[in-house]
Amino acid sequence: MMLPLAFFMFGAIIASFVGVVVARLSTGEGFLSGRSRCDVCTAPLPPYAMVPILSYLFLGGRAYCCGARISFLAPLTEALLGALFVLAYYKLGLVVTLPFFFLSLALVLALVLYDFAHQILPAPLLIVFVCATALTGFLQASSLGAFYVIVVPAFLIAGSLALIHVLSRGRAMGLADTPFVFGLSLLVGSAALSGFIFSFWIGAVVGVLILFLRPVGSRIGVEVPFAPFLAAGFLLAYFTQWNPFTFIASLSGL
Repeated sequence: MMLPLAFFMFGAIIASFVGVVVARLSTGEGFLSGRSRCDVCTAPLPPYAMVPILSYLFLGGRAYCCGARISFLAPLTEALLGALFVLAYYKLGLVVTLPFFFLSLALVLALVLYDFAHQILPAPLLIVFVCATALTGFLQASSLGAFYVIVVPAFLIAGSLALIHVLSRGRAMGLADTPFVFGLSLLVGSAALSGFIFSFWIGAVVGVLILFLRPVGSRIGVEVPFAPFLAAGFLLAYFTQWNPFTFIASLSGL
């Protein structure tokens, strides 16, 4: 019980650091230097105000310095990455691949958060992500031939997104989603096709909900980042090992 808890705490800490990296990326600020400050009043934050999840709960979701309401996104992502670290530990065990899988998950979170904030995936993070997932996929494969079996579908899935981008002239899909889905495919291996299908299902459901909940006059031109749906679909397929066609058959038999 202690080891899963330790991995959860480690994931939450990493998620907190990822939030800092995403906030400071392309701003000229360093990631390892300079004190964290309140987003509203810019007051320096003491250590007790930066404990992942717990600080948010103990402070009632408000900044200790000015009382401004803190976004729920921070503790949510900290809890989410902590849970993903625990799931990865249960799935892989204490193997050499585990730290690289953790790194890949942290980079997934960074890319998703950046896409949420700016509707774009930064090239430096994408390069590091693809390198990390390629190494993770290689370490997970039993042989070089088994790694090739993972790489070929990854190219095909990524190529399909690139084709959608070209045919729609960038209106339906951003080109940066191509290397992102390539890295996700390398990360989840044999679950890549299932993850790809789940991504579009999740995106379709969320898109319909957004259109349904927004006022009629403001539904045109709504941009929704696709990276969160890709990440959710691929990780769902990997950790559950659901086959979408088997999943549909099981639902139809209920």
